[in-house]
Amino acid sequence: MNITTASLSRQGARASNQDQTGETIGDRSACFVVCDGIAGSPGGDVAARLARDAILSRFDGEEHLNAQHTRDYVNHANQTIRDAQKAEPEHQRMGTTLVSLFIDRDYDLAWWAHAGDSRLYLFRRGWLFHVTTDHSLIQQMKDAGHQTEGINSNLLYFALGMGEDEREASYSDVMPIEDGDVFLLCTDGFWHGVSEVQMKQSLNMVSNPQEWLTLMDQLLQKNAGTAPDKQDNYSAVAIWVGAPQETTLLHSLSDAAQFFPLRD
Repeated sequence: MNITTASLSRQGARASNQDQTGETIGDRSACFVVCDGIAGSPGGDVAARLARDAILSRFDGEEHLNAQHTRDYVNHANQTIRDAQKAEPEHQRMGTTLVSLFIDRDYDLAWWAHAGDSRLYLFRRGWLFHVTTDHSLIQQMKDAGHQTEGINSNLLYFALGMGEDEREASYSDVMPIEDGDVFLLCTDGFWHGVSEVQMKQSLNMVSNPQEWLTLMDQLLQKNAGTAPDKQDNYSAVAIWVGAPQETTLLHSLSDAAQFFPLRD
């Protein structure tokens, strides 16, 4: 199946943009990566770049993709960061989130891995699925049925380069992909600013992944205008499989109003 992609990365109010995105699309397989360096300790940008490069450098899109190798890719990325922590004392606490999507083009299969609170969404047959679970304190509290009001949503209990050595990233099962599937990989700065409803509504207004990201980017910048000093960095990669635009449809002008200024 044909794969069409687009990517976006913007610096918010932070001193630097520690996000990294990357992709490799070959004839037989494809890999997409989004990383968000952990803020608060030096080297988040380094950790994000190391993780992205470690995965993509080992990935060969012209070879058949084996799902069992996914752990090797992610563990190699984690070990690369830990080795750099030991070699560079000023970066001994650096870490990064990761979300990565792997597509087997030989057999039309997909699976993913993630660490931290960067997310993967799947849109299929008009439905949206948030298919990753954040490695965050607030998510743990939600899962346990506790109130989360006032809890810092950025507190992570695991990301690459941080946490106990025995802890691992999370991995999905292998699933068949369908013509019309849409995947979105994004950092927390992105999904904090665009709700799942808005992701779905904006998808119903566009004909390609670049238009989709542009529409959501406009919404993020519009929202940032009310508090520009609090805008986080944000990044996303959109992947369209086959022809999703044949099923997208503008539902109503009221849906469009939040994205476009409507004229009388």
